[in-house]
Amino acid sequence: MTHVSIKSLTKTYPGAPKPALDRLSLEIPSGDLTALLGPSGCGKTTTMKMIAGLLDPTSGDVTFDGRSILRDKPEKRGVVMVFQNHLLFPYMTVADNVGFGLKMRKVAKPEIDARVAEMLALVQLPDLGRRRPSELSGGQQQRVALARALIVRPNVLLLDEPLSNLDAHLRFEMRDLIRALQRDMGITTIFVTHDQEEAVVLADRVALILDGSLCQYAPADVFYKRPADEAVARFFGGHNFIPGNSTAGTFHSTLPPLRLPDDARTGSGKLTFRPESVRIGAAPENTLTTRVIDRIYLGTQTRLRLSSGDNVIEAVLSPDLVEGLQPGADIEINLPRQSLWVLE
Repeated sequence: MTHVSIKSLTKTYPGAPKPALDRLSLEIPSGDLTALLGPSGCGKTTTMKMIAGLLDPTSGDVTFDGRSILRDKPEKRGVVMVFQNHLLFPYMTVADNVGFGLKMRKVAKPEIDARVAEMLALVQLPDLGRRRPSELSGGQQQRVALARALIVRPNVLLLDEPLSNLDAHLRFEMRDLIRALQRDMGITTIFVTHDQEEAVVLADRVALILDGSLCQYAPADVFYKRPADEAVARFFGGHNFIPGNSTAGTFHSTLPPLRLPDDARTGSGKLTFRPESVRIGAAPENTLTTRVIDRIYLGTQTRLRLSSGDNVIEAVLSPDLVEGLQPGADIEINLPRQSLWVLE
């Protein structure tokens, strides 16, 4: 297992007005699975390519277990990268594709055959070794690409949007498989994704990168409970932002005073809370009387837009709780204090 340290990593492309990646710093513990999350063009894949040695950084450093790898050739870094396009050799069998890295390392054929059989069993393709890539589904091809990467037992595994070309049901299967294999083998893994749900499901920690800069690096639940700023909250589906001032554990705004959790910051800022944190009915504290503006049925959930004075509050609730509720109706809601957070 390998501890990866990314230190002020910066990449400015020639002629570009600003860096594609600006002073990114991350500590990735040995054996962890970390997601680089953000929209297209934010610097995620640029980061991945610099770790792999496919791009040279403008400045900064990448170390494995305390040793800089920037002077190492890509093939000497102990890094394997799996791309969203599988890049399998079409003229080779599945078994030959999986064993290719071992063949290049001059491993004896009996050992290659044994390890290929082991890897194909791990990725749940035990009987497909003699097929060509063209005879496989997209999900099967991605499993072969993963097996080819893992068979060489890399120090660090890099996954560049590995699930983006798969159908929804295949993405669920591959998520489970990647997580299970990563845990079993203990390989430090970094994967790029623009899919918030994918990052939350797979990663031990998430690095949210927007416009080339790191916005927050934390376990997935922190982004929902304690976002660093409004941009982070909005990226993770936040809708409720109420300007005001926090003093003595209470938030004061155009809403009635609201009690805050003990770790809430003080001073001026914006109160935020998740739409799914809103509760129906009165409670001993933080109860508001609101009016229904709109109701949108989402299948397993219903989204309400509610007004309280000049404020619009969005709530996501079970359809059973709001069945028959029509626009114009008055409804009491409460906001549990632990669900509240004050942003700068």
